[in-house]
Amino acid sequence: MNQAINQADRKGRLLPAGKYDLNDIEPGDHYVTSGMTVTESHVVNYAGVSGDLYDLHMDDVAAQEAGFSGRIAHGLLGLALADGLKTRSDVRLRGLATLSWNWAFRAPLMIGDRIQVNIEVAAKRLTKHQDRGIATLKLTVLNQHGKVLQDGETLLLMANRV
Repeated sequence: MNQAINQADRKGRLLPAGKYDLNDIEPGDHYVTSGMTVTESHVVNYAGVSGDLYDLHMDDVAAQEAGFSGRIAHGLLGLALADGLKTRSDVRLRGLATLSWNWAFRAPLMIGDRIQVNIEVAAKRLTKHQDRGIATLKLTVLNQHGKVLQDGETLLLMANRV
């Protein structure tokens, strides 16, 4: 089922390339990252770094016996790649620190999937320090078929011009 987000139906601005402080964005503003293909190297390297050598990630036969077409990428690898796509986007949010994640894994991320991330500003607020604030960002990871693989929210501490 194609669950791609229709940009024409969204409220808020489609953000053009550029650098954004907290006071430059508003709830509803959104953008789409570039895409990337999940490779065998991503999965093997992530397994080595994380120590997660679970059979579904490392063994085609085990993954197929579990009902998958082949090995699946680690869910947390998908989250890490989504954050990387956000960070390297032409829309540059002046983040200072990621404060939290609330994340859901909706469908398997397969080796060979090409993913991109839809990002929307869900909320924003100042902190007690006027030169910074917190943006709540809603992220949706889609594959090449427009299927939602992962989604959730992150709190991003951002610079704020005073």
